[in-house]
Amino acid sequence: MIVITGATGGLGALVVESLLERVPADQVAAAVRSPEKASGLGVRVRAADYSDPASLERAFAGADVVLLISGNEFGKRAEQHTNAINAAVKAGVGRLVYTSAPFADSGRLALADEHKATEEVLLASGLTYTILRNAWYHENYAQAITGAAGSGVLTASAGDGRVASAARADYAEAAAVVLTTEGHDNKIYELSGDTAWSFAELAEEISRASGRAVAYRNLTTEEHIAQLTGFGLPEPVAGVFADVDANIAKGGVLDHTPGVLRELIGHPTRPIADYVSGLLKK
Repeated sequence: MIVITGATGGLGALVVESLLERVPADQVAAAVRSPEKASGLGVRVRAADYSDPASLERAFAGADVVLLISGNEFGKRAEQHTNAINAAVKAGVGRLVYTSAPFADSGRLALADEHKATEEVLLASGLTYTILRNAWYHENYAQAITGAAGSGVLTASAGDGRVASAARADYAEAAAVVLTTEGHDNKIYELSGDTAWSFAELAEEISRASGRAVAYRNLTTEEHIAQLTGFGLPEPVAGVFADVDANIAKGGVLDHTPGVLRELIGHPTRPIADYVSGLLKK
């Protein structure tokens, strides 16, 4: 039995879809906080909440492998993930696969702090594990891309730095491969797209797809935080995202292109140009 947490989220639903191309539906279970939202997934549904350890243990019962998709509640994730890991131990799960952040143990990205803490708990748990350190998703820039197509300006504070993003579906396919094939025990994979792009190049792709001239305007970190808080993000969260851009500008984290994701899924990752074109033609 393969149990997927967060199965109604953007990544989780795609993992389930990819799994159903590989294994029968009765071998997959979705562990979700709101079971009614998972009725269309076509797999078994189990109620589970990262903040409710007992529900997690029940959801993981009989699982050969669990995919722990990282939560989205900043500041609570390390505790929630620890609940899931402890529940997996108690339920006798054979292997736990965790979606982490790029170079989580390096201390570079503020966004990765809770992932680093989770990895430490997982490695100390005694569970057989696989860690998928997913780099940036194309989809992270959906709002910025559509906004730039409308305004003619793409803003970020990443300077001339580069991002080796990939489509969420590529990462989901990699998870499905790792969940259903052998040879992944106690391994850590740094996953990213095949090609790293700059924000100036992204602006060019938006121009090409939208038919409107789009320029890249580089912000200072302070300007970026102010912009994000103006959009309604709490200042600590805005600071975390501005830190991502600061690291992009420095290089060495999100521009990494080792080709591991391509090797796992057996085909090239989706180029950013294709994603931009598809998004703006919707």
